[in-house]
Amino acid sequence: MGSEALAIICGIAAAASYGTGDFCGGFATKRIRVYNVLVISQLFGLALLAGLAVVLEEPIPSGNNLVFGGLAGLSGTIGLAALYIGLARGRMGIVAPVSAVVGAVLPIIIGILMEGVPTTGQLLGLLLGVCAIWCLAGGGGAASVHPRELGLPILAGVGFGFFFIFIDQVSETAIFWPLATARVVSITMILALIVARRQKVQVPWNRQMIIIVLAGTFDAAGNILFALASRLGRLDISTTLTSLYPAGTVFLAWLILRERLAPRQWFGVAVALVALVLIVP
Repeated sequence: MGSEALAIICGIAAAASYGTGDFCGGFATKRIRVYNVLVISQLFGLALLAGLAVVLEEPIPSGNNLVFGGLAGLSGTIGLAALYIGLARGRMGIVAPVSAVVGAVLPIIIGILMEGVPTTGQLLGLLLGVCAIWCLAGGGGAASVHPRELGLPILAGVGFGFFFIFIDQVSETAIFWPLATARVVSITMILALIVARRQKVQVPWNRQMIIIVLAGTFDAAGNILFALASRLGRLDISTTLTSLYPAGTVFLAWLILRERLAPRQWFGVAVALVALVLIVP
């Protein structure tokens, strides 16, 4: 099996892992404050990443790579904060798809500039993949969009996009330590935000803890799988496939919570499958 095929498998697996992690995190925040979920899940993700780095004896990378890992953590945290604030203040049907699409388009542009234009079929697959991301994340509503509603979701998308770009920069030489560095920066920023808002971190010693641990585990696994995908293949294709993660979230919501999928989400699933066929070499 070639490296491009392995990259596609890792990209799809990253999307599934991210989607599962988001479902677990969202499910946990229905009963527990979001700050608690974020800190605890990030800590377990950090423990997993650092543990794998030690067990697999990954050498500590150069300072530049650790800096890129830290920048990835900074970007991802800014994106996450902007997303949650945007969801709290605006309409989910606008915030979620805009942030998802911007987060995918930015690395696609950088990937094309760095690695050249992909084949015609793959380029069409990328375009269809972006359309699928929009549909899966809940886009396509008929209501008008005010420009003021776009600021936070665009900021969130830029943060997520640069997370993918920075991780791609370090995945050639190391994976676990840069990702662990990203988690350290992310946890530090979240704790600073908690202190600034005078909140308290409370550990739920009940069944909710299992869900939070799963959220952190799947999120960390998604990071690893994306880093592998970008190492083995193109950044634009890896990002597009990974950004299909809303499919996993909505599928689990449909399967476990019995939430109904909107017609545009089913359409997004179909478009994603067509995009996948075109992207596969």
